Amino acid sequence: MKEMNRNKMEILGLMSGTSLDGLDIAHVSFEFLGDKIRFELHHSHTYSMDDSLLEKLHLATKMSTEQLCKLDKELGNYFAVCVDLFIEEKNLVKSQIDAIATHGQTIFHQPQNGFTLQIGCGSTIAYHTGIPVINDFRTLDVIAGGQGAPLVPIGDFELFKDEADSFLNLGGFANISFKKKNIIQAFDIAPANLPSNLLMKQIGELFDRNGEKARLGEINQSLLEGLNSLPFYANKAPKSLGTEWLKKEYMPLFNPSITLADLLRTHTEHVAIQIAKILNEESLTSVYITGGGAKNTFLIERISHHYHGTCIIPSKEIIDFKEAIVFAFLGARHLRGETTNIPSVTGASKALCTGVYHRGA
Repeated sequence: MKEMNRNKMEILGLMSGTSLDGLDIAHVSFEFLGDKIRFELHHSHTYSMDDSLLEKLHLATKMSTEQLCKLDKELGNYFAVCVDLFIEEKNLVKSQIDAIATHGQTIFHQPQNGFTLQIGCGSTIAYHTGIPVINDFRTLDVIAGGQGAPLVPIGDFELFKDEADSFLNLGGFANISFKKKNIIQAFDIAPANLPSNLLMKQIGELFDRNGEKARLGEINQSLLEGLNSLPFYANKAPKSLGTEWLKKEYMPLFNPSITLADLLRTHTEHVAIQIAKILNEESLTSVYITGGGAKNTFLIERISHHYHGTCIIPSKEIIDFKEAIVFAFLGARHLRGETTNIPSVTGASKALCTGVYHRGA
């Protein structure tokens, strides 16, 4: 490993989201210049997971402790293979990389019970790549009484603050960040891509491209009212969502007697209503939208229909890799000994330098 310059770093950010659409890797350089931070995304790529690994991840919440421990190591090994392939394909030199910062794959997220679990063993990645790894960014925040999420807002307001006055990520869940009385607020708004992906899986497809199937459907008013009445939406921030809530509270409302197109249409309208409600209530004039859902043109149309402000869609690279960029940034902050959570966002008792460091082999 090269001797570290804490004002100039090159980090590989790894992001694997709840929608299980692959591992995003971003090669990012950071330059810390007093109060200013410059970053550059040099390379990026998404690596798809094979069917066997995907099936195990889908079943992870039902696994025994022994099986989950084994999967943790298997996923860490897969991440390491992807990193080595990325370095080879992009003609990088390992010694130029200061660290790998990885989000891991969320299996359980129950901050109300004092824990969150992201697998993809950091020690395994560090051993096989020979590069230091920082992972497990959420646990310390949860220990301090926080939600452990969202962590991306610190990147929103340090790296993208000139782009808009609010930031919306449409991944498995929709989460937002904005400033209120100069204090950063951020929380999960609603499910986003996960329910539609689960519905499309019924017909053997991974997702509803551009929302084309949803566009053909009609809104089921009874279902829409039921979704909008879920208790989560009355909760005050900080708040976050996980797949446990989705399976227990959200998906059971989807009556199989309703056509697939109508289910997708109603879900899309629900998400758009909930997002626009927050944006309008907070008098936010512009929103910078990233994540896979930013490519769902029908969803963006419905958000724009209900929202009084301007939706800003960035370049495809930023849409696809913003979260990986931000986790690279969290890794750089960790190496600098700086805080990586925001108490006003997560609800933690204090600002902390979260993450666990694993020395490269």
